[in-house]
Amino acid sequence: MTTKSETLLLVQKCAHTFSFYNLASGEAEKHIVLPNFPHEFTVDPVRRRAYVGHYGIETASHLGDVGGHSVFVIDLDRREHVATLNLWPFYRPHGLTVDAEGRLFVMSEAHNTLLRFSDPVNRHVPDLAVASGGYKTHLFALTKDAQTAYALNLLSNTVTKIKPNDPTFTPVAMMPGPVPEGNVLSADESLLYVANRGDDTIVAVDTASMKVVAQGKTRRDPNRVYRFRGAEGKDLLLTTNSGEHSLSVFGTDLKEQRCFALPSNPLALSFHPADRAVYISFQDETVRRLNLDNFEFEQEIKTLREPDSSYVWQH
Repeated sequence: MTTKSETLLLVQKCAHTFSFYNLASGEAEKHIVLPNFPHEFTVDPVRRRAYVGHYGIETASHLGDVGGHSVFVIDLDRREHVATLNLWPFYRPHGLTVDAEGRLFVMSEAHNTLLRFSDPVNRHVPDLAVASGGYKTHLFALTKDAQTAYALNLLSNTVTKIKPNDPTFTPVAMMPGPVPEGNVLSADESLLYVANRGDDTIVAVDTASMKVVAQGKTRRDPNRVYRFRGAEGKDLLLTTNSGEHSLSVFGTDLKEQRCFALPSNPLALSFHPADRAVYISFQDETVRRLNLDNFEFEQEIKTLREPDSSYVWQH
């Protein structure tokens, strides 16, 4: 039996790199330098390419230029930046995801538009643009069949249901709370869990009716929410709480089950594909591995400035 190698793929926003870290040793193997302030990224379903959005400014709150209008294509086997997708005239790509067919969906925050690349390997411009129905659209959740997306709109304080392959569909808007950002779909996609940074709440939105059906209180400034399977086989939710540098575990009833302090501001996390563990990126230039059974840190990886989105690549 061949043992797979494990590499942590990591965007380092303020070091302006897409990086490869050996998970066994924690050592950096390669840094690909990109134009300033790359941000979110996604990996294709066959794990051969990563698509990195060129956000182009440090954070959504920074004033100045409109940002970038590109997505950088990284060949994972060659560990090279091999192509650049052109979003112009749409700027500031943030949320990105690839569906099971390899189609790439990219949200332009500056223009509140979801862009589709049906063949991002061979065609480097989008073939469809769909309005998000909100303002300052930062992230989105895509259903497994890629027929529906839920856009998180920071400035209009809304979640909008849109059809990424049907520009004739009128977006359906609802208000989950102020400054909705963190989001994750339930396993059956009947609920969208949303973390509201403006009032420190987490809500469950029924995706059929687009109404809030449950609500809980979080710690300060929940910037992200994730779903995982607990030790007893039940789905649980994690929130990273940027305002007080903590992590909370919620049941799907949105009651907090535990909360513990973190050593620095959590920026993002990714799940190990097999182990019950997550890799949390911290503002203190560290990625730490957290065991999801005992909630203890097992590994610390020193990084460059502002480690952000990550992905455990087995190859």
